[in-house]
Amino acid sequence: MRRYGSAVLLLLTGGAVLRISLFSELYLRYVQAALRPYLVMSGVLLMLLGVAAAVRGMRQRDQEEHGEEDEEDEEGEEGEEAENTHSHSHSHSHGGPRIAWLLTLPALALLLFPPPALGSYSASREEAQRAAQGTGTFSALPAGNPLDISVAQYSSRAIYDTGHSLKGRTLRMTGFVTHGSNGTWYLTRLLVTCCAADATISKVEIRGDEADGAPQTDSWVTATGVWVPKGKLGTDGAWPPILKATVVKQVKEPADPYDKR
Repeated sequence: MRRYGSAVLLLLTGGAVLRISLFSELYLRYVQAALRPYLVMSGVLLMLLGVAAAVRGMRQRDQEEHGEEDEEDEEGEEGEEAENTHSHSHSHSHGGPRIAWLLTLPALALLLFPPPALGSYSASREEAQRAAQGTGTFSALPAGNPLDISVAQYSSRAIYDTGHSLKGRTLRMTGFVTHGSNGTWYLTRLLVTCCAADATISKVEIRGDEADGAPQTDSWVTATGVWVPKGKLGTDGAWPPILKATVVKQVKEPADPYDKR
């Protein structure tokens, strides 16, 4: 079995990568959509390497079996030396640390039980975000009532936009729930530039009658409401922004759980 160890590892890893990228959209939990072709190519390449390693192992086995048959016909000291030499080479061909089999665990986990997307725990580990100094004028928002907008877009406009493009608009956004102190809760979304490892947090404080009785942590909700100005634009006092909610509705987690600018 150790002869086929590398083949098993390659096939498991390749299968896991293809399982989340080619046969499902689970890869969106870990990387941006633009990286899907590279994941698929990587999975295919790993599978091909695994097949090649398995074929090589089968050829080695056949060569060893033929070598053993030849040795049975040898006699005397010459035969004994040949057998010792073969045994020595045989032990080397099956060498390698057994601990390498532990590498199958993450591959199996990804294949059978893909980890969930980052959620409230990751958001709570993020250092307190502060509004950078500086403001500017944003482009006008498109038509729509209510207007669907991402948490990151809402947060940016609420903190930095001197044109107050959010004023007077009914806005709708989706995110997962995180909790603060004194019953405060937030509509939260993580923004990734490349992959989950570089995720940053955007969140909006939800207020209003519909915000009473905060939903469960990590549950996904869509909140509809209006912008409530807070603090001086471009300062720490403007963060996190506020949405006065008129409708809060629980929804399923989207296929792509990360936010877009």
